[in-house]
Amino acid sequence: MAQPARQCPIMSNPRPRSSLLSGLPPHGRGLRIGLLGGSFNPAHAAHRQISRIALKRLGLDAVWWLVTPGNPLKDNRSLPSLAVRMAEAAALADDPRIIVTGVEARWGLRFTIDVLRQLKQRCPGTHFVWLMGSDNLAGFARWRNWPAIAATVPIAVVDRPGTTLTALSGQAAARLARARLPEGEARALPNRKPPAWVFLHGRRSALSSTALREAKARAEAQQ
Repeated sequence: MAQPARQCPIMSNPRPRSSLLSGLPPHGRGLRIGLLGGSFNPAHAAHRQISRIALKRLGLDAVWWLVTPGNPLKDNRSLPSLAVRMAEAAALADDPRIIVTGVEARWGLRFTIDVLRQLKQRCPGTHFVWLMGSDNLAGFARWRNWPAIAATVPIAVVDRPGTTLTALSGQAAARLARARLPEGEARALPNRKPPAWVFLHGRRSALSSTALREAKARAEAQQ
C-alpha cells in the first residue's frame, strides 16, 4: 500500500544552511532524518558519501551533521574552532538535504546519548536514525552508555574500507545481533522501534579526518 506523502518543511521552505549552523534545523512529525555526528576535523567526501547512501537507501528526508564541540574520546587541544569546522562542513556538503548544526554546543552537551534524548524530546514524531561508518561500529562499545543509544534510535552503519570484519565481529554488533535488519529492508529502518540496525554496503571511500590531518601536518613540516 502506498504511504501518504510526508509534509517536509526542509524541502518546501528551504533556508540558507548558514542560518542553521547554531540552531535546530526544520523538523516535523513523520519526517525521517539521519544524524551523523562527529568533530568534522575536517569534513571530507566520505562524510558526504555516507550521508547520500543513507538518504537513498533509508528513504530519508534529510541528514543533519551534528558537529561536536569536542569528541570526549579524543585529545581536543588542537581542535579548530566550532565555527571554522561548521563553515567548512557546510561548504563541503553541497546538498540541500544535508544540514550542518551545532546543537551540542548550544545545549552544552558532549555525549551522544544526551543529544539524542534532547532531540527526541524537542522533536516529537520525527523519525531519527543515527548514522555511522563501520569504523565507528568497531569502537561503539567504548561510547558512553552505548546500549542506551541503541535503545533510543535506530542505527544505520555504512561500510568503510578495512573495518567490515572488525565492526561485525565486535562487542556492540554481537550484543545487537538479534536487532539487525536484512539490508533489503533498510528503507523500513526509520520507522522501526529501537533497538534496530542495518549494515549498508555500497561505494566506499578510504578518506578519514585523521589521515587528512596527518597529510596536512607532513606537508607543513616539509615547507
